[in-house]
Amino acid sequence: MNVLRISGVASRHFYLYKRSIPLLMEIFFWPVMDLLLWGFITLYLKEVGRDLPNLVLFFLGGLILWDILYRSQQGISVTFLQEIWSKNLLNLFVSPLRPGEFLLGLMSLSVFKLLAAATVTTSLAWLLYSFNIFLLGIALVPFVINLAVMGWTIGIVTISVVLRYGQEAEVMAWGLAFLVQPVSAVFYPVSILPPGLKQIALSIPSSYIFEGMRSILATGTFSWPSLLWATGLNAFYLGLAILLFYRNLNIVKVKGLLMRGGTE
Repeated sequence: MNVLRISGVASRHFYLYKRSIPLLMEIFFWPVMDLLLWGFITLYLKEVGRDLPNLVLFFLGGLILWDILYRSQQGISVTFLQEIWSKNLLNLFVSPLRPGEFLLGLMSLSVFKLLAAATVTTSLAWLLYSFNIFLLGIALVPFVINLAVMGWTIGIVTISVVLRYGQEAEVMAWGLAFLVQPVSAVFYPVSILPPGLKQIALSIPSSYIFEGMRSILATGTFSWPSLLWATGLNAFYLGLAILLFYRNLNIVKVKGLLMRGGTE
């Protein structure tokens, strides 16, 4: 064993971390997200104790709906990364393909992927745990649509950043959705969050969807205000995400960086 060669390999990656903020953030991102998520779950369980008979339903329902959001985002961002890995991005954008058509193509593929994943998860939840997500009734449809749209928004933001800053920003494809998970109220209500995070939770669509899910499972009542808030916020953020994509695409084209994935 040669110590110099071993240290050379380690040093090479160490210098990469020194020069890349996305790679440096990855070291701290997952521990912080895990601490926040499981910390708030623990606080919620401590608060409700045994007074919540539907706790298992809340967790399974939240998990299935969260997977819809995540698969929707992955269907866009990972498909885009595959174009970069295969060095096909330049070929796409020098063709007659319009940016809007490109996004709609990614969204269409995303729908197929999330439907396939949702079919598997809902079937296994029913077979293994006797949990039927269709207990949510007709409300399941707008819930799924809103979560899919939010996933598209996160996916478009991801590909916009990767397009502009290159492959070192690829870590966002795996972690950006989880950045909003602790404030999405997936497994616990918004009320369990501290004031600052509570305000953030009320500004994102997913928190209203998961609160609405728990309301139906616990009381059988559907909250129209929650659905309207989620829909309005989704429309606003999706519009901003599309504008960001067009802006970054134009910057990359003007600077001649498309072939290098945005890296100067």
